[in-house]
Amino acid sequence: MIKFVKALSIVIAAVLLQTTIFPRYLLDPFHPNLLVILVVYLGLRSKSRFGSLAAFSLGLLHDCFSGIYLGINGFSYLCIFHALHKTADRLYTDSRYLMVLTVFLATVATGLINMLLLFIFSAANGIYATLLPSLVPQALVDALIASLVFMMPPSAVPEEQ
Repeated sequence: MIKFVKALSIVIAAVLLQTTIFPRYLLDPFHPNLLVILVVYLGLRSKSRFGSLAAFSLGLLHDCFSGIYLGINGFSYLCIFHALHKTADRLYTDSRYLMVLTVFLATVATGLINMLLLFIFSAANGIYATLLPSLVPQALVDALIASLVFMMPPSAVPEEQ
């Protein structure tokens, strides 16, 4: 039960930071996507059967607050989670550098999947002009925040008892 409360408080804090604090004080391509970092963590280290449900729910939660079509981030987070979850047993997932690199690649993949889905299901013109220029800065900012999060020493993370 304590593990669930910790996970829920981390998700609530990430959503509050991402939806209220970061858009107010940071420019558009430079506010980090904390939910992608959570999906990467889930994809590489989750052994639970409900990881895909959690990744899809995080994407739907992101869609609810972002103002774009409902389900686009949910589907892209689900694709990222499954790709990472299938390759996690072949990788050394305790590597902090792997987590940072994976967050960078997952951010780029999420942006590309979102563009593909908008191309298929949307009639909006010029969607590439808004998404492509901000893709690399967004991935770099996410990798920077992931390096700060994942580079904490293991003694700073509370142990399970």
